Amino acid sequence: MTDRKDKGIARQKELVKPKFIHLRVHSAYSLLEGALKVDSIIAYATADREPAIAIADTNNLFGALEFSQKCFKAGIQPIIGCQLAIDFQDESSNARTTRHRALADFPAIVLLAATNRGYANLLQLVSRAYLDKPNIESPHIRAAMLDGLSEGIIALTGGPGGPVNQALAVDKHERAVRRLDILRTAFGDRLYIELQRHNRYNQFLEQRLIELAYEKKLPLVATNEAFFLKREDYEAHDALLAIAAGQVVSVDDRRRVTPDHYLKSQEKMAQLFADLPEALDNTVEIAMRCHAYTPISKPILPRFIDHSGDDPAAVLVAEAEEMAQQAREGLAERLKTIGLAQGYTVEDYKKRLEYELSIIIRMQFSGYFLIVSDFIKWAKARSIPVGPGRGSGAGSLVAYALIITDVDPLRFSLLFERFLNPDRVSMPDFDIDFCQERREEIIHYVRQKYGRDQVAQIITFGTLQARAVLRDVGRVLEIPYGQVDRLSKLVPSNPANPVSLARAVADEPKFAEEIQKDAVVGRLIDIAGKLEGLYRHASTHAAGVVIGDRPLSELVPIYTDPRSDMPVTQFNMKYVEQAGLVKFDFLGLKTLTVLQTAIRFIERKGIEIDLPYISLDDPKTYEMLSRGETVGVFQVESVGMRKALLGMRPDRIEDIIALVALYRPGPMENIQIYNARKHGKAEIASIHPKIDYLLNETQGVIVYQEQVMQIAQVLSGYSLGEADLLRRAMGKKIREEMDKQRVRFIDGAMEGGLSKEQANTIFDLLAKFADYGFNKSHAAAYAILSYQTAYLKAHYPVEFLAASMTFDISNTDKLNDFRREAERLKIKVVPPSIQTSYRIFEVGENKIYYSLAAIKGVGEPAVDHIVDCRGDKPFESLEDFCGRTDPRIINRRVWESLTNAGVFDCFGIAREVLIAGLDTIIARAQRVAEDQNSGQIDIFGMMSGPKETLILPDAAPWFVAKKLHREFQAIGFYLSAHPLDEYRDLLKKMRVQEWRAFKNFVRRGASVGRLAGTVNAKQIHKTRSGNKMGVIQFSDASGQYEAVLFSEGLAQYGDSLELGKSVIITVAAESKSEGVSLRIQEVKSLEDEAVKLQRAMRLYLNSSDAARKIIPYLNSARDGGEVNLVLVKEQIGQEVEINLPEYYRIGPQIASALKTIQGVMDVELV
Repeated sequence: MTDRKDKGIARQKELVKPKFIHLRVHSAYSLLEGALKVDSIIAYATADREPAIAIADTNNLFGALEFSQKCFKAGIQPIIGCQLAIDFQDESSNARTTRHRALADFPAIVLLAATNRGYANLLQLVSRAYLDKPNIESPHIRAAMLDGLSEGIIALTGGPGGPVNQALAVDKHERAVRRLDILRTAFGDRLYIELQRHNRYNQFLEQRLIELAYEKKLPLVATNEAFFLKREDYEAHDALLAIAAGQVVSVDDRRRVTPDHYLKSQEKMAQLFADLPEALDNTVEIAMRCHAYTPISKPILPRFIDHSGDDPAAVLVAEAEEMAQQAREGLAERLKTIGLAQGYTVEDYKKRLEYELSIIIRMQFSGYFLIVSDFIKWAKARSIPVGPGRGSGAGSLVAYALIITDVDPLRFSLLFERFLNPDRVSMPDFDIDFCQERREEIIHYVRQKYGRDQVAQIITFGTLQARAVLRDVGRVLEIPYGQVDRLSKLVPSNPANPVSLARAVADEPKFAEEIQKDAVVGRLIDIAGKLEGLYRHASTHAAGVVIGDRPLSELVPIYTDPRSDMPVTQFNMKYVEQAGLVKFDFLGLKTLTVLQTAIRFIERKGIEIDLPYISLDDPKTYEMLSRGETVGVFQVESVGMRKALLGMRPDRIEDIIALVALYRPGPMENIQIYNARKHGKAEIASIHPKIDYLLNETQGVIVYQEQVMQIAQVLSGYSLGEADLLRRAMGKKIREEMDKQRVRFIDGAMEGGLSKEQANTIFDLLAKFADYGFNKSHAAAYAILSYQTAYLKAHYPVEFLAASMTFDISNTDKLNDFRREAERLKIKVVPPSIQTSYRIFEVGENKIYYSLAAIKGVGEPAVDHIVDCRGDKPFESLEDFCGRTDPRIINRRVWESLTNAGVFDCFGIAREVLIAGLDTIIARAQRVAEDQNSGQIDIFGMMSGPKETLILPDAAPWFVAKKLHREFQAIGFYLSAHPLDEYRDLLKKMRVQEWRAFKNFVRRGASVGRLAGTVNAKQIHKTRSGNKMGVIQFSDASGQYEAVLFSEGLAQYGDSLELGKSVIITVAAESKSEGVSLRIQEVKSLEDEAVKLQRAMRLYLNSSDAARKIIPYLNSARDGGEVNLVLVKEQIGQEVEINLPEYYRIGPQIASALKTIQGVMDVELV
């Protein structure tokens, strides 16, 4: 690879000597600063006939490998550089403090890798800029670091932002000279004084630089710091800088560059520096001196066995022997504890194991298997849940023997070659699922074992995608939010396959209408289009971890995320692997955490469960699955999956495996075929008698990639390795490769007795299925995990649902789903209580205690404090709670949230009284705390003064609707009751439908209906025409739903849709792919409608005091009523009825309020 330099300027110079070479280009990897994509830079260099070009991104080498490879492909010499901040430690302490407070960067120089040693040193310097800096400072290196790491690097003094220029700009000539001397000592004749001539450049400062250069006998070099492609891109780049600063374009006091910072042509630069030809010539000289390249390496595997002094070949042998020994012992243990798959012998297992071992050893991957096995065994030894498998790795018997997976590949006919193909050398790739709560522990173990400097996570870059860039640009241009929001929503939302802004504008006519109406929209779309696809931020890949055999900074540059102490590679997934690092995927899977928590709950009953050993033939589990009762069940809880399960009625694990594989776009249509054949409603069609047995398990449907491979093996004599290549070719649809494979397949099939026509037909069939065939190994592993969750739910629903709720604690929609599922299963969800609730959802006898941490506005510190203070001794009273908790933690916001959620109901004090008395309560808590702090407590921890009972102010009773609405705000849904509960019988009389039932009717063709709902949320938007539109969120006992109300309806009914109010709505409905949409046609007060149905009310009292207390309620209900009121009171053992002469306007709401009055025994509405 060292001859690559010959493809660059050294060869092209013989043809035409360039006038100028760019050495200061900022690519898009200068995050929210550079607006030049790598492909654009290379296209520019090609068009301007520039034989070499450099990128010098700000404090990083994110794009070095991508840029280098693409340049070589285009026949251009890449020059790898970096604009690196440097601390000369020569400022006063006040100046440094000011810099830190302003978050200002240190001055920067440009470092260019001239040789391979220089590239290695650049990796070190850039890495240390992140690894060695204090957290409060931006990335930089200390000048002293240069002495040992400058070899092979060419340095430029950095232009206007450089240390020499900055010193001269504040008239610190001696400081400038000292800094220049430091750089000269480090770089010698590889140091150049940099000149930039953007418009309005400082000519006086340039003259001083030139004088310094001649005085110090240092060469000059002309540069053009470029951030964007063309002058006309300046406005878009300025918007980018405003986005980065979180400011708007119109703000003057922010960072800007000039319109001159574009990628100028050679000709333009030659004209600009015509008076300093040596500065131009030196750009070419520097390019000639640079012949470093970014190496592409074969996988560099870390060593599992430390034989640092041994020959590498000896290490490989030792690792192979260790792996083989562990695998043989592990298989023996597996067969002893779990047993053989039906139809297989011990000899079959041994033969398969030895075959796999031979391939792994031959491909020199023994160390990889040992490393993965080691950290999984470490995790399991510490009870950290690990998934049964994921991806094609579940097809390996060696992995099963080494405890990497819990899937027996012989039991499920899984193919090793789908994972590791001896005919196609590529790294094995185990994706491992771990408990999401303890994933970091395993990564920490790996860092400790292999060295903190040899383990890192992998960087990933977030881009400005169409919707987001419209919003960002709209904000900095100060376009009204509503207008920008409306435009962004015209872009289809498809995260898996994002739609470009250009495509959205072309496909959506409304964009053209908006541009026609308002010129600012055209400007917005133009700027957003130029910025779309640029990198917005760097973050950490969710799973990828690399382990090296040496410090990683010797192979790749290192970055650190301020939010983590774990280093991150500066190359992304693709390029970190090309640099030779081996990736290990540590994925966090919530389901594993749920399963472990449920098992811990179950163990309290004295029942032990070991999931890998549970029967896969449990009737109760399959009965539950067949009923579609899969809320919370991994992989199969969606509505579509439940429908598929109802049709499938699975009775074996193979059915679940098939469903996991089939439930995807493309093969989904085969689910009905599978189900019909499974239940004898359709015959299984034979593709060819020779392969029918391969498809028996899937009802004659080709479902898995492995089946394609096996068919090729049986019909055409492919080895499984060759068959994997066939599968890949079919999946990629490469015409040339497909033609070769077709000939190979047909020839083999004809030798086996098939006609050419049959072979062609089967090949075409396989090609069709290979396009969306699924990896059976992955399907099997995830089906087992799905079955395990279903098993726990079927047998231990209380424990399973409590665990599920605990790990969806911040997702109120999911919590509500689980709560409804618990109700369906006759499991009581006990509302939160200060006495019985904890941080997690706890279990009781057929009940689940609601979590305090799930209450909005409380927070985990307050919850932990309450639980700690309560200990084993329940709070005796409100006064006791005030005395035992810290008011600094249990503040007003916490008190309000807890009260609204009903946690203090156990003290027998109405919620409205507590809210009204919060000032009194908090004052008491603060006074107790002050007394305790001042020592006014006795040795038993009691206040030295008398215990005072809290006197709380009177408060008007809350109607049930208000009480429940405040509960809804605290919990996120209605828990203790629903406001519609008191109307249940009346709603039946009114023929009002529940949302869940109505939704199903709409999917079957209904288009209009009447629903009851309580208003949970209301948003008012402006439409494109300027009219108002309301989006109203309702709920009933069956769930939550939304409906829209347009301007006329909003004017008529808007006031009736107050938060917390219950109404009856008439809606027009339409079934769409994303769900059912509702448009409100009429709104009526539910209470008003209920009142119309009431004719009489009997009120049972047991005291005269109660009779006096009901008077205010009756007075408020005098107008327009038709309800006859009868008071019933017991006197001398007999009921006395008093029929009041007036008629009242009484419905369920007032009736419920009357029930809360002390002395009211019962209320009957008839």
